[in-house]
Amino acid sequence: MNYAVPIAVAALLLFAAVKKVDCYAAFAEGASEALPTLIKLLPNLAAMLAAIAIFRASGAADLLARLFAPLLGFIGIPSELAGLLILRPFSGSGALAMLTDLLHEHGTDSFIGLAASVCVGSTETIFYTLTVYCAAAGIRKARYAPAAALLSGLVGAVSGIALIRIMF
Repeated sequence: MNYAVPIAVAALLLFAAVKKVDCYAAFAEGASEALPTLIKLLPNLAAMLAAIAIFRASGAADLLARLFAPLLGFIGIPSELAGLLILRPFSGSGALAMLTDLLHEHGTDSFIGLAASVCVGSTETIFYTLTVYCAAAGIRKARYAPAAALLSGLVGAVSGIALIRIMF
């Protein structure tokens, strides 16, 4: 597996050589075609990242985690995972930092460690993804997409935790 990327790059370069394609020129052309899309996405990404920073710095994420902890506990999800489940749709790096803390505190083979790993692996940074896709497609009103994405993320996390509970 350590050689998968180098082999793929070598195969791509070999294919380009056989087809007599200038790799650098093709890469530069692709990058220049992507630039207008990037310029269109940047304001949306900046706004979303600022909103996430405000959400976390204001303590709203911690408040939501404390509010949802009893409900999560009722359905069998440890209260220690509440913060992770609240943060994951907003911030991938924040969720990874929280996962690292949980793994250090509870251990990698503990139920909480396994469940936290499954939560991070089975969910997505929903608001980042919606921001990028909607901005790229020019969608101004996402309508039901955020609710559907949040629900699917919750179902993925809950079903993953249920499977861990069965296996643990």
